[in-house]
Amino acid sequence: MKNTMQPIIIKKKKAGGHAPHGGAWKVAFADFATAMMAFFMVMWLMAAASDPQKKAIAGYFNDAGGGLVGPGGANTGVIQFDHPQTSPEAMRPPPIMNSERGGENQQSAGEGVTHPSPVQLTDDQMREQFEKQETENLAKLKQELENELAKSTSALRELRDQIIIDYTGLGLRIQIVDKEQRPMFDIGSARMKNYSLDVLEALGPLLNSVENRISVTGHTDAVSYGSGASYSNWELSADRANAARRALVNGGYPEDKIVTVQGMGSAAPFKVEAPNDPINRRIAILVLKKSVEEALLGKQAVDSGKVIDSGGDLLHPELSPTDSMAPGEAPATTPASTSAPAPAAPAPTAPEAAPH
Repeated sequence: MKNTMQPIIIKKKKAGGHAPHGGAWKVAFADFATAMMAFFMVMWLMAAASDPQKKAIAGYFNDAGGGLVGPGGANTGVIQFDHPQTSPEAMRPPPIMNSERGGENQQSAGEGVTHPSPVQLTDDQMREQFEKQETENLAKLKQELENELAKSTSALRELRDQIIIDYTGLGLRIQIVDKEQRPMFDIGSARMKNYSLDVLEALGPLLNSVENRISVTGHTDAVSYGSGASYSNWELSADRANAARRALVNGGYPEDKIVTVQGMGSAAPFKVEAPNDPINRRIAILVLKKSVEEALLGKQAVDSGKVIDSGGDLLHPELSPTDSMAPGEAPATTPASTSAPAPAAPAPTAPEAAPH
């Protein structure tokens, strides 16, 4: 039998490429990139937005038809985003949120979710809310200042026992007083000591943490230059107040937030019974209430009846330490000082002693 060889056939399959496809992946990637860009844009806007703006945006998404005050909302008024706490009269009051019984997420007491009411706050209610918030802000600033005084590394500790913080009818007052052998300025001069300069520069950023503007006042003791001198306690106190202003500005406090810089000489002593006491030589920084600031700048009239009832305090930026204290506030303690006044330096133009 003839032996026949059967040919061996090897089949090789050539691997084919991917099936042709379209650009769907490009569309998906573009959508992803757009979403990421939108996400980072939203994050940037949220970081740059103020608290009132965030509240307005949140109100829109909670109830786009009834919660928004402005174009497209239930009220055609304009949302006041600019300085909501510096112009209470110009702000349109937000809707009152009334709680209705029943509805979704009903609680055991029968109270349902809150819905905005079209009822608007009156001007008096709006101002009352603003003044309450302002009082809270000033109280917070007072606490921050006291905390700073307690820090061992703070520049304020240099004059810790010479800084008096209290409330007056015009706002929060910070007084830096002289102490025996520890004056803020050179005797009879507006040249500030280095430690006084450090304290005022450190106060600048702290005072700038609130929107309220300030008034700076200089005071001297009752020791005069003499009847024939051309330079008096009035000029000295004004020059010292202006030196304090420059120190605050150098420390970072905005100059446009300073309303007044004035010298009162010895007209308003801290210790009336001891007009020559070193404590009467001081710099007073008053963080003004908004209503007082507007009165000083002529933006609103001052009721003459209230001026009479206040004994002139509405027109005077300085009150005694116990006047118009916040509820529960204890009287400020007077820094320790010796009963004898500091030695007086002779004035070049008169034989009498020069003031400190």
